Amino acid sequence: MKARVIGAGLAGCEAAYQLAKRGIHVDLYEQKPVKRHAAFKTDKFAELICSNSLRSDDLYNAVGLLKEEMRILDSLIMSAADKYRIPAGKSLAVDRTGFSEYITEQIEKNENIDVIHEEITQIDPDIPTIIAAGPLCEGKLAESLGTLCGNSFLHFYDAVSPIVEKDSIDFSHAYYKSRYDDENTGDYINCPLTKEEFEEFYRSIIEAKKIDVHDIDDEKYFEGCMPFEEMARRGIKTLLFGPMKPVGLEHEGVRPYAVVQLRKDNAIDTLYNVVGFQTHLTFKAQEEVLKKVPALHDVHIVRYGVMHRNTYVNSPGIINSRYQFIRYPNLFIAGQISGVEGYVESAASGLYAAIQLSRHLKSQPECVLDPDTMIGAMANYISDRNITKLEPMNANFGIFLCEFSGSKKEKRSFYVEHAINAVKEFAKHV
Repeated sequence: MKARVIGAGLAGCEAAYQLAKRGIHVDLYEQKPVKRHAAFKTDKFAELICSNSLRSDDLYNAVGLLKEEMRILDSLIMSAADKYRIPAGKSLAVDRTGFSEYITEQIEKNENIDVIHEEITQIDPDIPTIIAAGPLCEGKLAESLGTLCGNSFLHFYDAVSPIVEKDSIDFSHAYYKSRYDDENTGDYINCPLTKEEFEEFYRSIIEAKKIDVHDIDDEKYFEGCMPFEEMARRGIKTLLFGPMKPVGLEHEGVRPYAVVQLRKDNAIDTLYNVVGFQTHLTFKAQEEVLKKVPALHDVHIVRYGVMHRNTYVNSPGIINSRYQFIRYPNLFIAGQISGVEGYVESAASGLYAAIQLSRHLKSQPECVLDPDTMIGAMANYISDRNITKLEPMNANFGIFLCEFSGSKKEKRSFYVEHAINAVKEFAKHV
């Protein structure tokens, strides 16, 4: 039995791995290095373009539960993340280089996977395929997918944060602390600002020059990746209640007026990501703005923030709750292009789509996840026919269907226990 997977991002690699372990021979098509989008910096698989954080690792947080469900189902992405995790407080952050290299190695050495470095320009609905081309899908492949979907594409604009050298941070104006830690230690570098410093910083953002992006007529942003200059334009207090909030970051008994946080970006502790500062300011403007922060007055930016267009399918009515095309049963879709949002969510969709394609190829009876598991809830959400215009969605408990009366803590405990048991039962059959 053979299948295609288009794209070696997080969803595509997870899908290829899951198919291969079920005895399906996979042709994994990856256009790098033949063709590479400007947002990518390497030719490795599962490259993390934006943050190196996979967000909360707390089981009682929605994305934390999603990670645990994936671990139960032997996720390659979670195996790599756990192996290459770096300190980040209550979040799961990874050394992006080690993470990507490990996944590339596992895929390339798998005897059931052939990697084909070639650009796919046409989707054949008769060939069993998982389309995991990613939100940067463009050109003839996007046109072919658009034809299959009735051209019901949507898009939004996404932006990534700058990465800076640790050695260029002035630690006489910075300190280590994770939010709400009692001691002044932690995994984040905090760069405090006084009220006057923040106001000057804010003015520099408002006056800063943005990169010209000619194809933007009506800029649409996913709220979770809102450029910080766009947040600033919503009002001077917006940043103080967003990425610069000082709550829980007191130092020597004093709460700063505002804080810029930096999170470790590699295992050798030389690079740091500016948390929440995704941007599409010009490179010069990024330097000028960041240097208004006292601890960053001599900062060296090794990767500037950039903006890119993300494309996804308006899935309801086109995709079912198994990530399968309703009109083309040999075709499945996974990753952000399917309407899920986030690294972990993308990988989870690839995992689930692969399980379903494997069962389809083997003519096995339908076996679906409980809709009150996080993986099942996401699949239900993107295929919900009651939604006329799909909005990209992160994992959250609001998309669970079951009702539970009780406190928030009791409700989370109920959801988590129910979901874990349901996924363990599902794992016995797939």
